Amino acid sequence: MTRSNALHFAWVAALTFALTAEATLAETYVVDASHSSVDFSIRHLVGRTKGRFGDFSGTISYDAAKPAATSFSGTIQVKSIDTGNERRDGHLQSPDFFAAEEYPTITFESTEVTSAGENTLSVKGKLTMHGTTKEVTLPVEILGTGINPRGGKAQIGLETNFSILCSDYGVNSWERFSAVLGDEVKIQVLIEANAE
Repeated sequence: MTRSNALHFAWVAALTFALTAEATLAETYVVDASHSSVDFSIRHLVGRTKGRFGDFSGTISYDAAKPAATSFSGTIQVKSIDTGNERRDGHLQSPDFFAAEEYPTITFESTEVTSAGENTLSVKGKLTMHGTTKEVTLPVEILGTGINPRGGKAQIGLETNFSILCSDYGVNSWERFSAVLGDEVKIQVLIEANAE
C-alpha cells in the first residue's frame, strides 16, 4: 500500500468512526409510568376540574449535543381517564366525548426537535385523538439527567405544559358542552424515563 493510499484509508476510517460515534450519542429511554404523570384541567362552569390518565407509555431518544437527533413518541389509553368520579369518567369515555371504544388511544409522534434555550426543547409533532391528527408544538424542559442508583442505567426527567382545544379534535359532541365546559384543556406531562 502506498503512503497516499494509506493516508486515504486512515482518513476514511477516521471519518467512519466519527460518524458512527455521532450516530450513537442519542440514548433511548423508556417512560417509567410509576414515576410519571399525564394530568389535565378544563373549565367547568365557574371553576376548573382536573383529571389524569393512568395508563400510558412512551420512548425518548435524546441527544444533548444534537437536539435535531432527539425524538419522542407516546401512547395514552383513553379508558384510563380518572377524574375522581366514576360516573363522569364513564361519560367522558362515551361518544359524547372521547368515544373510547372506537378511538382507544391518544398518540404523539415528534417530527422536529430544536433547541429553545438552556435545558429547553421545542418539540413539533403530530397529536392524534378521537380519529383526528393535528400538528402541535410542545415546550419541553429537561429537568435533569443522571444515573439510576438502583439499576445503574441512565435517566432523564422532562416536563411539558401546553393547551389544546376540544373542538379541534371533535371531543365536544355533548349537547350541553358549551354551556358547562370550556373549549381549552390545559395539560401537564411529567416524565421520568430510564435507558433501555
